Amino acid sequence: MEFLSDYGLFLAKTITLVVALLFLFMIVLANATRQKPEGKPKGHVTVFKLNDELDNMKEDIRHEILDEEMLKLEAKEEKKKDKAEKKAKQKALKQKIKLAEASDEEVELESLDDRKRVFVLSFDGDTAASAVEDLRHMVTAVLQVARSNVDEVMLRLESPGGMVHGYGLAASQLARLRKHGVRLTICVDKVAASGGYMMACIANELIAAPFAYIGSIGVLVQLPNVHRLLKDNKIDFEMITAGEYKRTLTTFGENTDADRAKVQEEVDEMHDLFKTFIHEYRPALDLSKVATGEVWSGTQALTKGLIDSLDTSDEWIVGKCKDADVFEVEWEHKRHLSERLSALFEGSLRSAISKTLTQWLHRADKEKFFS
Repeated sequence: MEFLSDYGLFLAKTITLVVALLFLFMIVLANATRQKPEGKPKGHVTVFKLNDELDNMKEDIRHEILDEEMLKLEAKEEKKKDKAEKKAKQKALKQKIKLAEASDEEVELESLDDRKRVFVLSFDGDTAASAVEDLRHMVTAVLQVARSNVDEVMLRLESPGGMVHGYGLAASQLARLRKHGVRLTICVDKVAASGGYMMACIANELIAAPFAYIGSIGVLVQLPNVHRLLKDNKIDFEMITAGEYKRTLTTFGENTDADRAKVQEEVDEMHDLFKTFIHEYRPALDLSKVATGEVWSGTQALTKGLIDSLDTSDEWIVGKCKDADVFEVEWEHKRHLSERLSALFEGSLRSAISKTLTQWLHRADKEKFFS
């Protein structure tokens, strides 16, 4: 027992030393990184062709369910078909080039390819709409190559809403696509409420899953007030302002009916702006019936005109892959080594805690049935 006790003490000291050294290393590295000029946010666009991903999934399953002879036969037919399609495409392209040369017009080779391209973006919104930074980069990148009235963008949108200025900027980024003549489809699999719906309504076509949450066209202001608690404890709160409405409702001061009336006026004005914005993109929508702050399921939203059809983003993408080249576009941040180490450490710790808690809850759930 004494040996186990000494070993356990030695192990605890070793782990403590390693953690302390790692923590010190991360602090030094973070400070060294922070001293460097920040400059502009660094990152790059990553692109994945979803057609190839679907083909790979299909091939994986076919190799499991078909025998070898059938696979050889199908591969031969597929190769023959691809060769014929490639030959036909080259012939059509040469013909277009000859016509362009005959008319003495300068034509970019890219414009001669009439196969449609679809760019798939994603927006996972929080209260601050922090994903807008990635969205603005992705939209800018796509607009460099997207062809007006030919190509299309699909946004997978998930957001319960949040700050007006953040979601206003996110909506403006999507409006850039329509301004440049690029068709925009938005798919909502789970939720697009409040600021999320502000973004969603910009779409040329808005699609939602049957049980997605849609709507919440309203504006909310809420904050706690601890003035009475401070007063009971004889704590004064002083605030000096210039301008009649520089500060209205406050957390620490005494709020008056005039303060509440002013904030209500501002909330009503913002609600009117929200409804005007939605009417611009969905003029047929009866806002008197839907701009109540209520939330509906996708099925209910369809009957009220909040969306155009019911479907999932997966089904939409699979359908588009049949006659278009579909690319998933993401913005990937370039993180410093200290940030990567910190994220790795936090992720490992979070994973360990989550795993332990899950196992404990599972064991407790099973054992409650025993006496």
